[in-house]
Amino acid sequence: MLLTQMMVAVVALALVRNLFSVIVLFGLYSFLTATVMVSLDAVDVAMTEAAVGAGVSTVLLLGALHLCRSEEEKPAHKPWLPLAVTIGTGLVLVYGTWDLPEFSDPEAPIHTHVVPRYLEDGPRETGVPNVVTAVLASYRGFDTLGETTVVFTAGIGVIALLRRRRHVREDMEK
Repeated sequence: MLLTQMMVAVVALALVRNLFSVIVLFGLYSFLTATVMVSLDAVDVAMTEAAVGAGVSTVLLLGALHLCRSEEEKPAHKPWLPLAVTIGTGLVLVYGTWDLPEFSDPEAPIHTHVVPRYLEDGPRETGVPNVVTAVLASYRGFDTLGETTVVFTAGIGVIALLRRRRHVREDMEK
């Protein structure tokens, strides 16, 4: 049922021309993705997706929409080449998943090498008792810092653009 809703959102995203509707559908899709993460017991990833994907990204896109027209321009030609590249990339990605281990396979390499190391050595190496926090804040600290920097920079950029537009309007009124 959830995957069906996600597919409907993607099809609607491809067909809708109103940019406000696209942003709302994008936020809905991010929220549905967060719901999938909860059903997979990845609550930390779900909270991040809900906050960044459905929350911050939607606000930033709405701010950017304020700076432009609300209708997408019709393409001058049929986008067959981008469509072919997208389909080709999707097929390559699907082909790449064929060699992955089965979902929740206890003999998968991640469960025999990576997980035991984090569970056994994580508290000692990081000083953090929660394994998820240890991985996100210590082992992947620079990655998390980079993601935070990107979101912060995007927010500052939207604020700067909105502020500049207000000054331009005030100058035009004088």
